[in-house]
Amino acid sequence: MSAPRRQTISAIMPAYNAERLLERVLPPLLQMLHDGELDELLVVDDCSTDATAATAREMGATVLTTPANGGPGVARNLAARAARGDILWFIDSDVIAHPGGPEEIRRAFADQGVEACFGSYDDNPGAPSWFSNYKNLLHRYHHQSARREATTFWSGCGAVRASTFADLGGFDTEIYRVPSIEDVELGYRIKAAGGRILVCPDLLGKHLKVWTLKQAIFTDIFRRALPWSRLMIAREGLTDDLNTGKAERARALLAGLFALSLLAWPTPWLSWPVPVALFALAILANWRFFRFLTGSGGLAFALASMLYHQLYYLYSGAAYVWCLFEYHVLGRRNRLHVP
Repeated sequence: MSAPRRQTISAIMPAYNAERLLERVLPPLLQMLHDGELDELLVVDDCSTDATAATAREMGATVLTTPANGGPGVARNLAARAARGDILWFIDSDVIAHPGGPEEIRRAFADQGVEACFGSYDDNPGAPSWFSNYKNLLHRYHHQSARREATTFWSGCGAVRASTFADLGGFDTEIYRVPSIEDVELGYRIKAAGGRILVCPDLLGKHLKVWTLKQAIFTDIFRRALPWSRLMIAREGLTDDLNTGKAERARALLAGLFALSLLAWPTPWLSWPVPVALFALAILANWRFFRFLTGSGGLAFALASMLYHQLYYLYSGAAYVWCLFEYHVLGRRNRLHVP
């Protein structure tokens, strides 16, 4: 009996004005290509205004160019149509893939029922600020602590069978015209079609993104919380997965109580021990995450991160409540478009 055919992998990296990042993110992938772990490396220049395309081509990647700037979903769809691999491995242009990624992907896809898989960021983000490190470590924590069977997909470092991707029509770039939750929505379609999605803890990448406070709040609300809440409400309600699980909802409620205690602090009937006690309770409720943050950056980093984390819960929870009101009271039953 002959051995099963080795599954081929096409790595796909959408890139827009990523020239300064390519010298860090492309070498590991080019080494995998040289070693035969990857069968193809496609960089899709999304009409950059810098030398992204020329730099990627000079380094040794195959470069495609979108007809017009359309965002990463458009770029990934373009590359998927041109790719030769059995498996499409999507990697963001600000992620340095760890060695061994193709092996982890092939191991996941050895099960014929698995149609997609994704990994997580590593525990040593490449950004200089505490806030960027908090954002990147939060993402890692959710993915590393998630159940191995997922209900969504992540395209920052995730793979899907090329045939499945083609059958489902790729990323929805009509509803999600800007970078948003197009990967999450694709995961829902994969699950609805009967496919399995695995979380692979050892499929890792280092995230180089530098977050600002303003950028993070805008992205969390308008590119994640609102469209994801609308998608869940319109399709199947809340899922118990990643950062939408039941425990996370309870923690969001606790963050709301903490915020109310701060607003009421100056009143005579509420003294300072109440918000302090609620913050301590929030730490206990997030104890595993707090220990993870402490181990990654020390106590001061963990405390500062946990304070902001209460704000994150507050605006994310408020976004979901607004979407419920929008759906059930205002009757906006089909509002999925992300402008």
